Amino acid sequence: MNGSRFSGIFIPVLAVFLGILVGSIVMLVSGFNPIAGYSALLYGAFGDSYYIGETIRQMTPYILAGLAVAFAFRTGLFNIGVEGQLIVGWLAAVWVGVSFELPKIIHLPLAILAAAAAGALWAFIPGFLKARFKVHEVIVTIMMNYIALHVTNAIIRSVLSDKGFKSETIYPSASLRSSFLESLTDYSTMHIGILIALLGAMIMWFLLEKTTKGYELRAVGFNQHASQYAGMNVNRNIMLAMVISGAFAGAAGAMEGLGTFENISVKGGFTGVGFDGIAVALLGGNTAIGVVLSALLFGALKVGALEMPSSADVPTELVDIIIALIIFFVASSYLIRLILTRLKKEGK
Repeated sequence: MNGSRFSGIFIPVLAVFLGILVGSIVMLVSGFNPIAGYSALLYGAFGDSYYIGETIRQMTPYILAGLAVAFAFRTGLFNIGVEGQLIVGWLAAVWVGVSFELPKIIHLPLAILAAAAAGALWAFIPGFLKARFKVHEVIVTIMMNYIALHVTNAIIRSVLSDKGFKSETIYPSASLRSSFLESLTDYSTMHIGILIALLGAMIMWFLLEKTTKGYELRAVGFNQHASQYAGMNVNRNIMLAMVISGAFAGAAGAMEGLGTFENISVKGGFTGVGFDGIAVALLGGNTAIGVVLSALLFGALKVGALEMPSSADVPTELVDIIIALIIFFVASSYLIRLILTRLKKEGK
């Protein structure tokens, strides 16, 4: 195993360890028992089949949101608009789910494809502006998050409901729910979307690592001028990278709209899944397998935190502190690498 690969595995693991360690100190200073807190968190995430099902359900959209961010990062782009792309994907999936009554073999794939297409279209706009006018994608994607939120809420009120706050429930033929998985996990909200999320991870890995187009996308992200000199169409690849990233984000919205909730409602703010996807991608090293493992950790933290107040009298906000600490230490990976290099040199 070479040094860079070892570093890519060791740094995230160290970041998680440090986040948990500092989180323990915060618990102690706040007057809580960290052993009881973490025990409750582990039980709430993996204690029985119901909790395991809930953890897998929670990690499902995290995987796709993380893939959306990671794919953009790997191609030299910063897609901070995953939240907005997820919301429009959620809207498109539910719209198809409530507007048609078709055989499941047609209806469910159609709803998921509609969500991916909506996310891709929403991401195409900043991709086009980046490629054509050199407008930085971070600024555009951040603004489009708010546009997506408010436009979606307006459509829910005026089109998908009679001035209500949520849409009708989708037809069963468009649902990701599985009676087999529910009975297997003591009637949790786990659904077959986890299979779609894992398929998405395989698609990203295969596309970036095993295809000529993936090499071209990564080359453009690494050095646009050299890629253009080599005969690659830089502008087209920028737009394509954003479109693929947006498709992953839109599919994440479908997981919520067709699986977890089976409707869409007017929300006071963002879902947070798209923003958490940034942390998932960073912790996962922007690799497909890393994103899956990172999503599992974040899903366990989010679901397990619900058990902490009742079992250990620890407020759930402490889990948000731990997640923030993990992100901080991942973002500080350069400093960690520098310290490790210095210690290695001193040891010689």
